Amino acid sequence: MTIAIVLVLILALSIWFHFAGPWDLPALASNWGDIDLTIGITLVVTGVVFIAVILFTAYAVVKFRYRPDRQASYEPENKKLELWLTGLTSVGIIAMLAPGLAVYSDIVSVPDDAMEVEVLAKQWTWGFRFPGDDGILGKSSVRLISSANPFGLDPKDPASLDDRVINANQFTLPVDRPINVKLRSIDVLHDFYVPQIRNKIDAVPGIVTSMWFTPTRTGDFEILCAEYCGVGHYNMRGGLTVASTEEFDSWLASQPTFAESQEGGSSLSPAAQRGEVLSQEQGCLACHGFAASPLGPSWQGLYGREERMTDGRMITADEAYIARAIREPAAEIVEGYGNVMPPYELSDEQIADIIAYIKEAGGGEAAPDDGASDDSAATEAAAAPAVAAVSAEPLDGATVAQTKGCLACHSIGTDKMIGPPWGGLAGSSRKLKDGSEVVADAEYLRLAIVAPAEQMVHGYPPVMPVVPLTDEEVEVLVQYLIELGAEQ
Repeated sequence: MTIAIVLVLILALSIWFHFAGPWDLPALASNWGDIDLTIGITLVVTGVVFIAVILFTAYAVVKFRYRPDRQASYEPENKKLELWLTGLTSVGIIAMLAPGLAVYSDIVSVPDDAMEVEVLAKQWTWGFRFPGDDGILGKSSVRLISSANPFGLDPKDPASLDDRVINANQFTLPVDRPINVKLRSIDVLHDFYVPQIRNKIDAVPGIVTSMWFTPTRTGDFEILCAEYCGVGHYNMRGGLTVASTEEFDSWLASQPTFAESQEGGSSLSPAAQRGEVLSQEQGCLACHGFAASPLGPSWQGLYGREERMTDGRMITADEAYIARAIREPAAEIVEGYGNVMPPYELSDEQIADIIAYIKEAGGGEAAPDDGASDDSAATEAAAAPAVAAVSAEPLDGATVAQTKGCLACHSIGTDKMIGPPWGGLAGSSRKLKDGSEVVADAEYLRLAIVAPAEQMVHGYPPVMPVVPLTDEEVEVLVQYLIELGAEQ
């Protein structure tokens, strides 16, 4: 009897947990409402079966419990029971399978007027390509992929030259227009997923996969990678803005064409250019690059900078240190970063090229090169304005949140994740773990960023690490949170 009571209590708690928990799907923003319907039907069928099995088990435990005056009868077959079980199982399977097949038929039937958009996935960023005025996406090849041509577009194909290329994690789509997304991956498996769109598909190296949807409401939505793709998987996020047709047309016209992106050449010295290609090929820029990243120290201004190690020592990032960091990364780990970088077996010449690239593109002096002409000084001078432009760019709160991994645990809307959602956070009253309440003003937000364990919000685990941020980065994050609060 005790076991039966426990089973019924588990069932009751499971049902309560389902309806009381935050399990609702995010608000739909596409034409795929039928996917929600299919999920609902599957949940109902499996839920009914779960309830029936638990109740029957509890009933059987009580009804057929052991008694000294009773003996079990041997009944190897029961055709009536078998027919009932077979019939009910068939009905349940058909109820789940039929709607799924109907939705799948719609998924593979792309509208003729759908606009093609290419999504390029790589560790751990997204890129996007739109057809130009000719309405055709140009030819591409993996053999043509380079740091200067990340999509591998064919410069000899006229249809490629006017394609609009977006080498960033943010892009825009028009509302109420069918979109046929073509996905490519240049390294490992990824998955393009926007929860509010519902439809999603893997990006598989070597082939082009596709999916289509029609955005039905304007707004900003988060792009996630839904396929584990390595150490930076959690931070492979992006943004989709759905806007009116006029706003989309204006945005698209402001994006560079492939032909424009190839103009002007490089201001880097030959050694630095080789280092740039090598950094791209070896995957260095996925974790480092020239923006703040939670995965590895930024190369922006790295050369000559003093770095604090996990053991408290201060080391200057000169040629010797950078060479050691490439060949033996676990020997000296920069404070605030994990021991995740593998060792690289590169030649002295290759390491020298990477150091030249870090110096020039990151703000240091140009490195000498045997193949450089006597005009190397002019080359350095040409590189200087580009570096200054990078350094002079004002920090942006959304960018800091992305590169520092904040969005892995917080949403910019009101959806609950590992940490409190940022939508409507600023200015709201927050209940803390000790039972007290505090207003999420600028001072509170600043403390929550630099010392997250000081005031833990009730209902959330104490898992946020102390993220190494400059004072300027903290301030732009606080301002970004205040702006998000004002939008809700």
